[in-house]
Parts: sequence; C-alpha cells; structure tokens
Amino acid sequence: MMKNATEGSNSTSPFSLFEWMVAFRYLRSRRKETFISVIAALSFVGILLGVAALIIVMAVMNGFRTELRDRILGINGHFVVTPLDATDLADFDPMIKRLEAIGNVNSAVAVIEGQVLASANTRQTGTIVRGMREQDINKVAALKDSATIGFFTGFDDLGGIAMGSRLAIKLGLAHGDQVTLIAPRGNVTAFGVTPRVKTYTITTIFEIGLAEYDSSLVLMPFNEAKAFFNKPVGVDALEIFISDPDIYRALQGQVEDAVGQSVILSNWTERNSAFFAVLEVERNVMFIILSLIILVAALNIVSSLIMLVKDKGRDIAILRTMGAARGSVLRIFLITGTAIGICGTIAGFGLGLLIATNVEPIRLFVQEITGVAIFPPAFYQLNALPSRVDMGEAIAVTLMALILSFLATLYPAWRAARLDPVEALRYE
Repeated sequence: MMKNATEGSNSTSPFSLFEWMVAFRYLRSRRKETFISVIAALSFVGILLGVAALIIVMAVMNGFRTELRDRILGINGHFVVTPLDATDLADFDPMIKRLEAIGNVNSAVAVIEGQVLASANTRQTGTIVRGMREQDINKVAALKDSATIGFFTGFDDLGGIAMGSRLAIKLGLAHGDQVTLIAPRGNVTAFGVTPRVKTYTITTIFEIGLAEYDSSLVLMPFNEAKAFFNKPVGVDALEIFISDPDIYRALQGQVEDAVGQSVILSNWTERNSAFFAVLEVERNVMFIILSLIILVAALNIVSSLIMLVKDKGRDIAILRTMGAARGSVLRIFLITGTAIGICGTIAGFGLGLLIATNVEPIRLFVQEITGVAIFPPAFYQLNALPSRVDMGEAIAVTLMALILSFLATLYPAWRAARLDPVEALRYE
C-alpha cells in the first residue's frame, strides 16, 4: 500500500486539476459542515471589510491632507524669503523678476505683515494685517477670486481694507462699516513708543475657505501698510509660489541663487512641520488600527482550516492511502485557505475603490435619507468630503491582505500534510 502511495506521489504534478477539485469541494458548504462554512464566510467578510475600510480611510485622509495643504499653501508661499536686516529687501522688484524666471516658479509676491488689535462695536480681537499690492493679490490663486462682497479691483487706491468673512462676523461688521486697528508699536514720543491707532473702512469681504485665515486675516494696501507699521524701506517677506509643493527640494538651490544675498529662506514643510506631522501620525495610526481587521480575519482562516482538517481527517487518510503525497495534501489546503483570502481581498479592493471614488455622492445620499448633517461645510470649512485614491497605497493594502491570508494557511495545511493515515483510520 505504501509503495502505491509513493508511485502515486511521483505521478501527481503540483497544483494539478485533482488538487484544485478537492480544494473547491472542501469550500462548498455541506449540512454537517455548516459551522465550518460559517467561519470561512466570516473570514471572507472580514478580509473584504478590512481591505475596503483601509482603502476608503486612506483615500479620505489623503484627500484631507491634499485639501488642507492646498488651502494653507494657497495663501502662504512654498518658499518664504525673510530679511536679516530691515534694508535687505529694499530693492525687491528685481529679485521678484529673477525668482519668477525660474522654471516651476509661478509667482513671487512682496508682503508687509504685522499683528494688531481690531476693535468695533465694543468688540476686540487680535488679527493679522497683511499689506499687499493689487498685482500681487492677483498672483495668489486663493486670494484673487476670494472676494464675496466688494472686489480687489483698484485695491491700491481705495484707501480701505479687506477683511475675512468670519472676522467680520466676529466683530459684527459688514461691507462699508469702519474698524479701528491698533498696532502696539507706533510713534516714538518723549514719553516712549505709543500705539498707532487708525480707523479704516471695509471695502472688501473675502472668504478663503479655511477658518484660521477667514477669522484672523486683514488685507491692507501695500503703501498704507508701510505707513501704518512704520516701514519706510524694504518688506517683511517675499513669498514664492511653485507649481508643485512636492518639488521644493529640487528648486531650493535655484531660489537661493536668484535671491543672491544673505537672507533667511524657509520652505513650507519647515513652516508647517507640526501641523503636517500630526496629520501623518493620525494617518499611520489609522492604518495600524484598520490593519488589525485584516489580521483578525486571517486568524479566522486559521481556525476554520484547523477545524476543516480535523473534520476531514478520514478523507485525508483515504487520499494518502490511494497515493496522494504529503505535498499534494498540503497544496489542497493551501488552495482552500488562500482562495478565501484572495476572493475577500479582490472583493474588498473593488468595494473600497468604488466607495472611495464616490464618497461625496454617498455622503449626500445618506444625509438625504437620514436627515442628519454629515460633514457639515459650516463646521469643517470644506464644501465636500475630500477623497484622493493613491493606487500605490491601494495595491500595498491588497498585497498585505494576500500575504497575511497566505501565511494564515501554512500551519493548518502543514498539519493536514503531517496527518498519519493509520492513526486517522484506526477508530473508523
């Protein structure tokens, strides 16, 4: 009998039709194996949901990161040139021309900036005043089309200021109202430095779409800002906008050469390092947590296969005595377990991509059905739930699920292959 088994093992090719047929026969539910089939089905559903959830969450977090980055960098330069001395940037227009001549540099703008106390209607709040020329406002994509009441045309000569929409609401102001700005460092007198106080008319109300800026930013004509902050020469900074934020390293050397003098040059990752570091930590933690779903589903595959091996002990013994080699039995259970993982992963990959690419329509549908505001724009300052699928990440998640599913089958398949036919049939 053992001689026949050896001959049969030599004649059986790896992953033959016979092995596939037996493996898929074990996958089909029979009345006495219902419990095993339920565990296998739960393993399939677990892997499906785990892969889909990972792809969806990663896509939404990528969307948030991209959306927030674009909005933050929409008003702040990707590079910021800060002078070491008040006169370092006295002649800044030639420098701006040199910077804008660099490939992938969209624009460079001059900025005068200071902190003030805004007061109106017995209300006060700290705010940031940014002095800019009209031509520079039109270079900044986040600003040029942000006016909701009024406009930036003729901004240099209007004599008024532009205020963020949330800041106007906070102070109870509307278009055409007046606001008093108080700068801590003003005129130098015999009694010391006195605050500079001046009243301005609100000629424009803008909305960038990011609460941090809409609630704290005031735009002032460039020359007026120079006078208000007592800066007769130079500017506080030159902000440089490039076509792709991720290529800043490749352009840093060219920017330094174009500046051509000793200044402080910082990039957007340095200026916003804490904010984006928090987003990255949250993203990594969510990935780890959701990966546990796939791991639990893989462990379910282990338990279901071990129970299947125990239940099919007599069948395995008969196969061995009929000539099936240990390797053949091993491959049968590898196919059985891996099929669950592959089917669950493929289904999860498809479901994840389907939902991730249609997150906003799904949100609107659920919101309409339930009547509950999901992701309200007034709170999150985003008009839609952002989603950006990174196919590299989606494929990495898929490969991880496939590898875990394959590893989960190794031990039960090895136990099945090591089963002694004599011991299995002794009590039959």
